[in-house]
This record gives sequence, structure tokens and C-alpha cells, in this order.
Amino acid sequence: MTVVLALGIAGFATIRADPKYATTVTFFVTTPNQGVSDAYQGGLFLQQRVKSYVDLLRSDRLARAVVDSRDFGLTTQEARSRITARVQPDTVLVEATVVDSDQARSVDLAREISTRFVELVQRIETPTGTDRAPVRVEVVDGPRLDPEPVSPRPVRDLPLAGLLGLLAGIVLAALRGITDTTVRDEAGLREAAQTPLLGRVPFENAARTEPLIVDDAAHSPRAEAVRKLRTNLRFVNLGEAVQVIAVTSAMQSEGKSTMACNLSIALAEAGWRVLLVDADLRRPHVAEYMGMEAGVGLTDVLIGEVAVEDVLQPWGDVPLSVLPSGALPPNPSELLGSAAMAELLTTLKGHADIVVVDTAPLTSVTDGAVIAAQCDGALLVTRRGKTTASQVAAATTALRAAGARILGAVLNMSALPKADAYQYAAYRVAPATPVRPRVPGTSGKAMAPAQKTGGDDAKRTRARKLSKASR
Repeated sequence: MTVVLALGIAGFATIRADPKYATTVTFFVTTPNQGVSDAYQGGLFLQQRVKSYVDLLRSDRLARAVVDSRDFGLTTQEARSRITARVQPDTVLVEATVVDSDQARSVDLAREISTRFVELVQRIETPTGTDRAPVRVEVVDGPRLDPEPVSPRPVRDLPLAGLLGLLAGIVLAALRGITDTTVRDEAGLREAAQTPLLGRVPFENAARTEPLIVDDAAHSPRAEAVRKLRTNLRFVNLGEAVQVIAVTSAMQSEGKSTMACNLSIALAEAGWRVLLVDADLRRPHVAEYMGMEAGVGLTDVLIGEVAVEDVLQPWGDVPLSVLPSGALPPNPSELLGSAAMAELLTTLKGHADIVVVDTAPLTSVTDGAVIAAQCDGALLVTRRGKTTASQVAAATTALRAAGARILGAVLNMSALPKADAYQYAAYRVAPATPVRPRVPGTSGKAMAPAQKTGGDDAKRTRARKLSKASR
């Protein structure tokens, strides 16, 4: 990304920049001598002296003399900024370069400098009372104009920009690795949560508009990952009954509600009678995702206004029922930690083989820990690249402090390796009519499809029933 950005900036600058041309003039500095000894002493003297001439070429005094000699349309400072100078190594040759966007003005400035600089050195170096300077400056090359612009140079500038972008990317990646404390892989989540990793659900752009693993999304890598999570849950904590599962997260926007919905769908597709409960009484999303009425639900059952059987809503053609949140209460923590909630969970076990409970985030409020403690186990959902290791650790601490049993963690919105995506595509099977297994505990007959949710008539009928139940 940094390479592309650097190349883009360099390309834009190259297009917008005015070409600049360089004219070079070379001076030879010498001193009169009488024999070899004088020549040696004079050479040492001049090598030290020419260093000062570089500064003199870039001085205000020379620039002022140049602009005063003729009208270049430049100020003293503008003329000075166009002049550079250097001494050729181990010589007494001084090279002056004038860079300007106007080729003709670049040559004229260099020509005027070659005249004014010689005069200025003679005037400065001539001792008072004499008319002969111990140093003589002559032009030995130029002014010479380079026909190719010195700036911009795409052939040089673009590769250099790419190299700088690459170096910047390496530095940023290193800094990110040092400063980034978010959970980015399975090993990091295991270490932070100190609990088994039960699944890794890949990120998909389509999940923003189609959060549920139904229709086309039922045959995506994300759906297959949820089915793997379903399988892993069957083998966790062997010997201990896990019928009520709380799905929670450390922070908001980690995908826990979507995970609870999709896990319920996957369990129901496997033939289990599933009941999904929205126990996030602060920001409920289950009814919205499942396309259901949310006006009457858990809150109304807990305060005794309706019976739970009257507000359970069937979903789809699988054995899945949903208990929405209902009205938002002013005291969700007290309501969820009440004896009525414990009694309700016991009642719900008789309505389903598995009860999935969506709860509030753990580090924001205590609701999630309160309800998780009343469930058979909790599933911790963590979003890759968003939740820090310390936040995951704080969430697991909150669960253990409340006495909740942690079944494991799920890394949500993880990166999907290309090799895994290829393997899934190669073995993808999408039957036109899915075959449903029998309901566990039945005599082996095919599971009876539940009432299909959807359609304006069905929604109006359900709303009338809920309204009648609430009265």
C-alpha cells in the first residue's frame, strides 16, 4: 500500500512539476609561482582557498551583482536559490550550476555568473595598495546547458519513490507489530483467553448486507466455518451436559449477535430443536437479523405479562424458534439476574434440545456475565484486529469471576488463506433441496418443517398474536 501511495504521489508530482534545466560553468583557480617549491605551496594554498569560493558563488553579493547587471525578472534571493556550487575532489576546479525552468535564462544566468564571479574574486583577493591579486580565476568549461531536464526525471524518481514506499511500509509494519496489541490470530486468542479455540470464522464483505448463512451465503466459507464450530461444540466438555449456551464478546461490534443467529441456524439444520434467546436488553439485534417482530419478548415474560409459549416465534423450515428481547427495561442487569430468569432458562430446556442465548458485551456492562453464569457454558466471540489481548483477558476474568463456565473462544472476521478458499471452492456442494436429518429423540421420522417466517401476511398475523398476548 505504501509503495502504491508513494508511486502515486511521485507520478502526480512528476505530471504537475515544471521541467527544470541545468547550465554548468567550471572555473580553474591558480596562483603565480616561481618554481616547484612555489607551485607546491601554491597548490596547498589554493585547495584551502577554493572551499571559500563555493560559498562566494552562493552569496548574496554575487547574486546581487548578477541581477543588477541586467533584467532577469528575479530578485536577489530568487537568483541565489538557483545557484549551486561544488569543488571537484582533489582539484582546484570549482563548478557552478544554475537550475531554472527557463532554458535561456539558465544559460544567461550562468554566463553572467562566469563574468561577475571572476571580477568579484579579483576585487576581493587584491591587497590594498596593489593592483595584482595573488589568485587568478579563469573559466575553463561552459556555460554548458544540459538538453535533458534535471527535474523531474520519471525514470529515476519513480523507482526511487517505490523504494522509499517499500522502506516506509517495512518500517510501518515493524512499528505496527510492536505497538499493535490486538488479537490477530488463533495463537494470540488462545494465549489471551486461556481457553480452547473452537472456531475461526473468515471475514466476508457480503456479511455486511447478508449476515445470515442462508440462501447463497449458506454455501460460503463463512457458513462452513460455523458448521465446524457446531461440530466442535458437540465434543467440548465431554461428560458434562451443555444445553444452554451463552454467546458473548468482550466489546461491541465483534459479531456476537450474528454468531448466535448463525450458530442457531447451523444447529437447527443438523436436526436439533433450537431456541434462540435475545438476552441483550440494551442493544438487541437478533429480531432485526432474523426478520421478526421484537415488540413483545423476553422482558415481557420476565415481568409476568405474557407466557413464554405465546411469544416464541418459529423461523424458517428448520426446528428453530426465537425469543426476541421485547421492550428495553431500565434495569437489565437486575432483570437478567433474577430468579425469574433462572426459572425461565429451566423452562426453555423443555422446549428445545439446545438454547442459544445472545448476551451483552462483557467489558461494557455486567449483563453478559450475569446471564452466562446461569447458562451451561459461554462462547467468547473475538473480532480479529479489533479486540486487544487485554480486553479478551478482562472478558474471561469477568466470566470466571461470575462463576460462568467458558466453553471456548471463536476468532471472528479472520483472514481466509487463499489455499483454504480454493479447497472449499473445489469441494463445494450446493444441493437444490437440502435434506434434513431427523429430530434427535424421535422415532426416526423426518423432522416436520417449522412455520416459514416472512411475508407481510405472516408478519401481520404474528403481530396480532403478540399484541393479544401482551394484553
